Amino acid sequence: MISQTDLSGNAAYDIKGFDAVRQSAKANDPAALKTAATQFEAMFINMMLKSMRDATPQDGALDSSQSKMYTSMLDQQTSQNLAKRGTGLADMLMRQMTQAVAAPDDAAAAAADTAVSPRASNMAAALEAFRKQGATAGAAVPAVDKAAPASVVRGAQAPHVRAFQDKLGAAAEQVSRATGIPAKFMLGQAALETGWGKREIRTQSGAPSHNLFGIKAGPEWKGKVAMAVTTEYVNGSPHTTMGKFRAYDSYGESFQDYAKLISGNKRYEKVMASAGDASSFAQGLQRAGYATDPNYATKLTRIIKQSLFG
Repeated sequence: MISQTDLSGNAAYDIKGFDAVRQSAKANDPAALKTAATQFEAMFINMMLKSMRDATPQDGALDSSQSKMYTSMLDQQTSQNLAKRGTGLADMLMRQMTQAVAAPDDAAAAAADTAVSPRASNMAAALEAFRKQGATAGAAVPAVDKAAPASVVRGAQAPHVRAFQDKLGAAAEQVSRATGIPAKFMLGQAALETGWGKREIRTQSGAPSHNLFGIKAGPEWKGKVAMAVTTEYVNGSPHTTMGKFRAYDSYGESFQDYAKLISGNKRYEKVMASAGDASSFAQGLQRAGYATDPNYATKLTRIIKQSLFG
């Protein structure tokens, strides 16, 4: 991780300082979002100062093209210093882009967790607009890198989503390398099945079952089991019932058993064939009868594409 880039001590026209912000965003630095919001605030203040200068006569005996250039440089530095102290704009942007509400049901959770991406994209567009205006005014503002928005969004990722991905990412990657099932797809399905880990099935003693995928314990299962209330859809209507689920000793075992089910069962052949596309993968699971929820594929696709990174 790269530490947060603080441009307050640099000259406002220092291109290297701005490039450092872009590099930290590329490196998935969580602090990059705060830095980008502060720079947005600085550019906004600078544009206001420029408008004020334009409204003031500058045709005096001491005015010249050189004095105007140094005045512009002073305004840029002043904008940066004011943005460091904060006028409230950067904080408002941070609140808007990091807003994510943990909902009690899968559909609401998926919707809440995807609220970040459009806002981050809007910010990138706004930064680019300010860059173009700044170029006209002589401000040394580099172009917004096209790769930056996704990295910046990583910094804005909801804490519970980031914690879930960090906790299980290594186990998912290990199974992915062995089976070819994308780790992100497995993490997305685990998130959907467990409500980002908040509704993990537990054994009778209250211990975690480590069952991330809601796999039931049929007659062929000889391992540990856990009983839990589950919702099944019959003709589109939800019905609550008790189900017997498999229990594992670790989350790694859960990923392995899931991959064995998907890759070793002819029922899911078409799912494995579409492992290169999130939407096709999710729709294949639903068509194969993995879940009875009629909106299962839509929810899973949304989580994979808009909530998870990597």
